[in-house]
Amino acid sequence: MKAFDDKVWLSSPTMHGAERMFVKEAFDTNWVSTVGENINEFERQLGELLDNQHAVALASGTSALHLAIRCACEDINGKIAAGKGALEGMKVLCTDMTFDATVNPVSYEIGEQVFVDSEYDTWNMDPVALTRAFDKHPDARIVIVANLYGTPAKLDEIRRICDEHNAVLIEDAAESLGARYKGVQTGTFGHYNAISFNGNKIITTSGGGMFLSSDEEAANKVRKWSTQARDNAPWYQHSELGYNYRMSNILAGIGRGQLFHLYEHIEQKRAIYERYKEGFKDLPVSMNPFDSETMEPNYWLSCLLIDEAAMCKQTRTDYEAAYETEKGKSCPTEILEAIANLNAEGRPIWKPMHMQPIFEACDFVAAEEDRDVGADIFERGLCLPSDNKMTPEQQEIIIEAVKSCFN
Repeated sequence: MKAFDDKVWLSSPTMHGAERMFVKEAFDTNWVSTVGENINEFERQLGELLDNQHAVALASGTSALHLAIRCACEDINGKIAAGKGALEGMKVLCTDMTFDATVNPVSYEIGEQVFVDSEYDTWNMDPVALTRAFDKHPDARIVIVANLYGTPAKLDEIRRICDEHNAVLIEDAAESLGARYKGVQTGTFGHYNAISFNGNKIITTSGGGMFLSSDEEAANKVRKWSTQARDNAPWYQHSELGYNYRMSNILAGIGRGQLFHLYEHIEQKRAIYERYKEGFKDLPVSMNPFDSETMEPNYWLSCLLIDEAAMCKQTRTDYEAAYETEKGKSCPTEILEAIANLNAEGRPIWKPMHMQPIFEACDFVAAEEDRDVGADIFERGLCLPSDNKMTPEQQEIIIEAVKSCFN
């Protein structure tokens, strides 16, 4: 097959026009730093969209998660001494199959991650495994759950389990803005919640994130912490640790313009998912799953899982992958190679955190002994090109390339 002249990306920014207007407004009024109308309006509009929460625009989704952890620690332990790791001596129960930004802030605060396995229904944190993790670590008081690839986790079950164990839930909705669980927007189920506006997300500010909470006092704390925790004094005075985490008024202007197109982007991503699903209906594969009765994903990335019996031999080290061709079978490494040969971008599924060299000493808890759902999905799964500017004709060529891998 002939390669595309222009690369088809996994998921790239889609600009429209209003973004330029709001950025120009920031320039014209000279409000280009970390205060201004764009920040105020972006926070207000997104907070209203997400169940009227209090929103704080930050430099990244990671910074939102970091400050969410500090809020959770103050709930548990009271005010944190400057310079002290807020999680020192504490274990945090975390989604296992995710990007490491979900769990890195635990290390920033000298805590220890306990990784909770996925379940096949959504590829997200398994509530049964979470219950087992609390049984094993009864002193754990914080849970971080991520919504993988735009599909909600079983959030009400997870919140109930957290409440039963008097634990603070932090929802990493970096990938799932606009998705709903039982009719309720994701990014609202945690005591504290985080959104990402990285360049590949459903909407973008080029880089940025949002902290969200129904707790106004917590939002005010985060707003203060994110601007170096300056006290209300006539000089620069600081009584607690602060961070340079605030979003700029320029980036917030991009976000304001992008918000107009959130549901348009979701619909485009849904159409991509449905075309893949139809195109692969005769192959021994399945798409990333969700319960259509309770879940409305934002379809951020379309992913593929190869049936176990249809896997050819694939070998992986920490840094390399190889495979052996076999008629009627394939594997993620072969399919990703075929996609790359078209000048298109696919990616492996997130490698579970408990398999990462940096976290090899951390505990891992599955729903059953000798079972590792995340490792299995990583072995058999991949992310397909899901850019909302990809044409149906381009997508059909990608579908044919995947089919050819099984011939």
